[in-house]
Amino acid sequence: MCGIAGYSLSRESTVERTLAAQALLAGISERGADAVGLAHRTGDGTVAVTKLRGGASALLDEISIPREATQALLHVRDHTKGTPAIELNNHPIRHGRVVGVHNGVIENDDTVLASHGIERAAPEMTVDSEAIFALMELRENDGRALRELRGTMATAWFDERRPESLFLARGISRPLWVGRTSTELFFASTRRALAIVEAVVKVRFDTRMVKEGRQLEVVAGRVTRSRRFRPDRSYREEIVSPVHSPHEAVSCLAHFAKIAASSA
Repeated sequence: MCGIAGYSLSRESTVERTLAAQALLAGISERGADAVGLAHRTGDGTVAVTKLRGGASALLDEISIPREATQALLHVRDHTKGTPAIELNNHPIRHGRVVGVHNGVIENDDTVLASHGIERAAPEMTVDSEAIFALMELRENDGRALRELRGTMATAWFDERRPESLFLARGISRPLWVGRTSTELFFASTRRALAIVEAVVKVRFDTRMVKEGRQLEVVAGRVTRSRRFRPDRSYREEIVSPVHSPHEAVSCLAHFAKIAASSA
């Protein structure tokens, strides 16, 4: 079980980029403490990635997103396949020009990669999530390709070929909440993370759960395209608690409260 979050903002949005990312990260901190990561668009449309071992508190003070950046991805990891000791297995994951985050388990990742003749981005990588972003690289973000995957999924990614776009998709058995205003779209694994953003950056969201089998393309805080795909529903897993790192959440939220107070 992992946690994902992020945002797409219009250029007119007055939301403080770094504070919003810190709020999201604090909100998903309970979902994993093996590794933590951040990706955001740079001025030339490429994607800058930061990854650290440990929980959200390892990154909270390190986040610094420039005012001109309007898109960000965040991830906390409780790993299944792919040891976090190898940095490339940690999220955000890059495959070619696609950089993404994933919450869930992909059971048939090796089979899918082999069936398309796709080599892993690096020989030492074993993380199952790479299959998502390899397919999106190959199929140019066509969410219908996601039906090839067997497992659970909520995911988000950037494609450097589409510098204005953020892509979201939800398969089965993993939550994906979206909060919207007229100039911003935020997403997270937990509704509480969106509530923290609302309280800290003084916005009010229209908050909804993304439906299973739905892919969204978001540009400048607005959904510009919604497509359906048929996820493989054959996968079964034991139901487990989404809270894997309660102590990390307590410390991270307490520290973020101090950050938010100092920025008020």
